[in-house]
Amino acid sequence: MLNLERQARILELIEEHGKVEVGDLSRLLRASEVTIRKDLKELHARGLVRRAHGGAVRAQSVSADPSLQVKAALHADEKRRIGAAAAALVADGESIIIDSGTTTQQVARHIKDRRGLKVITNALNVAAELTGAGGVEVILLGGLLRQNSGSLVGQFAEEMLEQLSVDKLFLAVDAVDLEFGLSTPNLDESHVNQAMVRAARETILVADSSKFGRRSLSRIVSLSEVARVVTDHGLPDVMRAGLRELGVELILA
Repeated sequence: MLNLERQARILELIEEHGKVEVGDLSRLLRASEVTIRKDLKELHARGLVRRAHGGAVRAQSVSADPSLQVKAALHADEKRRIGAAAAALVADGESIIIDSGTTTQQVARHIKDRRGLKVITNALNVAAELTGAGGVEVILLGGLLRQNSGSLVGQFAEEMLEQLSVDKLFLAVDAVDLEFGLSTPNLDESHVNQAMVRAARETILVADSSKFGRRSLSRIVSLSEVARVVTDHGLPDVMRAGLRELGVELILA
């Protein structure tokens, strides 16, 4: 198991149980206790966990990987407003990528009346949302289905994206930090997201304000690669100022 894969699994276990013990992780992940302690030290240094005697506990900055049903219930009003504001950026005849997530599903919900629109997505919920929208052509990426997120990831999805060039990408993430950039707890998801960014002429981040000021395991891209951020009015002033200093257009919904 690669270091990042092992650390991702450690984060998942901490999110599930609240704490972990070195001995238990060593047996479960088939790694030495020395290796596990090194992993916990690195995760602690990055602010993702808090070291405790004999193991580690959940840190505020750790991003869980809950199901779509759980995510949909969180900050639902904000997500609806963000989705509507982001959808207003989509014109008839454009080609766009819509990332997996519940905020991006709201974007899809508000573009059903567009004409001549091509939508590429790796998300089953986004594809289902657009089913029956006569003016929208949906291209669903192939790959390995992630049960939690209902997203398709892996080599097939990445190779398909490498053959595409689109106008806009609507990207949803688990964590946003001014220095670390955009990140997610899942390695496969981050690789697909990176391929999406490469395929798009403009990247638009859609995320509610609770995602800001946090870091997760796997970095996607820096904020300098994001053209616009669509979020809600709960975004702290320090984050607003930081985004503007980076030259990112901020849209508050």
